[in-house]
Amino acid sequence: MWFIPIVFVVLLISGTAFAYLMGAVSVVTFIAVDKTQFLSILPQRIFAQLDVFSFMAMPLFILTAEIMSRAGVTRSLIDFAMSLVGRFKGGLGHVNILTSVFFAGISGSAVADSAALSRTFVPEMKARGYDPYYAGAITAASSMIGPIIPPSIIMILYGGLTGASVAALFVAGVVPGIILAVALLALNALIAHLKGHPGGAAYDVPKFIPSLLRAAPALCLPVVILGSLVFGLATPTEGSAIAVLVALIAGQYYTGISRAMIYDALEATARMTGTIFIILAAISVLGYLAGQMGWSQALADWVAAFGLTGPKYLFFLVGVFLIAGMFMDTPVALTLLIPLFAPQALEQGISPIHLGIVLCFNLCVGLITPPLGKCLVVVSAMTNLNYWRLAYTVMPFIIVQILVLMALVYWPDLSLALPRLFGFSVN
Repeated sequence: MWFIPIVFVVLLISGTAFAYLMGAVSVVTFIAVDKTQFLSILPQRIFAQLDVFSFMAMPLFILTAEIMSRAGVTRSLIDFAMSLVGRFKGGLGHVNILTSVFFAGISGSAVADSAALSRTFVPEMKARGYDPYYAGAITAASSMIGPIIPPSIIMILYGGLTGASVAALFVAGVVPGIILAVALLALNALIAHLKGHPGGAAYDVPKFIPSLLRAAPALCLPVVILGSLVFGLATPTEGSAIAVLVALIAGQYYTGISRAMIYDALEATARMTGTIFIILAAISVLGYLAGQMGWSQALADWVAAFGLTGPKYLFFLVGVFLIAGMFMDTPVALTLLIPLFAPQALEQGISPIHLGIVLCFNLCVGLITPPLGKCLVVVSAMTNLNYWRLAYTVMPFIIVQILVLMALVYWPDLSLALPRLFGFSVN
């Protein structure tokens, strides 16, 4: 067994893709612990891991985001947000956050939001007198709203891994997403008054009605998705297909749909979906190994020995997932840790919907937390800002997000009240 960590470190240093790294180390471990007879079952285990109905929604929501991002929707959402909050002190910071809220209903990805908005907002805010590092920090921080407000790729992934209702998760994400947005708006307003950030001049602010009409097709997308789920008109998979149709109509409204645009969107969707699914396949091998070695039972015994039950166990998971989110891609962290830690939480009576919101929110905080916060890396790379100075500037936003996370842990009804209201089972 001693050589397995060496193999892992060598492959990691060599730049081997994570999926190949985990698959190779898992197979080597099977051989090392003399369980090679179980290797013949791996194809069946991998297929079982991927053969989940809710996963079908994932590529369609990714395709929706790709179509909308290529259709020039960003400008219309920014103008609409500017018409609402642009006149306030620190107006562009407010616009940045509000645009992320609107964009969240389209992309479902924090990294995609930070990439799409950083090139637009950071130069614009710098030109208006903002510190470019503050502009980059607020862009990275607000992009975290993307996976919380539905549709959310990581919630689909969590639902597929645990069997939790994706529709209930989508509805449960609305209130935490709004709370996070309000908290970030309040922090931006406070910093704007302390540092004297400018407000938007009247002639810079678009008219409300024209900007609303321009943004309406994009704003309709999350309404259509949530409406179809809440009223039982469609499953999440059917809702994702409806979302693609709405995205095509909206794309035609904004810039027109071309064959090249559709081809590029399909290619990007296939690439991203393939990446996620090959990670799922590799992690399924590790999960099978964990079952054979009794790791889950060992963890359960350890949790019982330390008396980690209810909120205590949730706070323990917050620490584990926050650290994981700093170093891993969100899909990797979810597929690696959920099968290991979620069963104990569910056995303790913690709602799978509440658990999903807390853990997905938790991993998203890691996306803007140094040393390897992925959204920070994206903003830094796209704006040529120094990574460590950007990481320092984002700290107040991280503190606010962790406070919101603690509130979600303490008060489950913040996540569960809306699903209950619409008749979803949350137990």
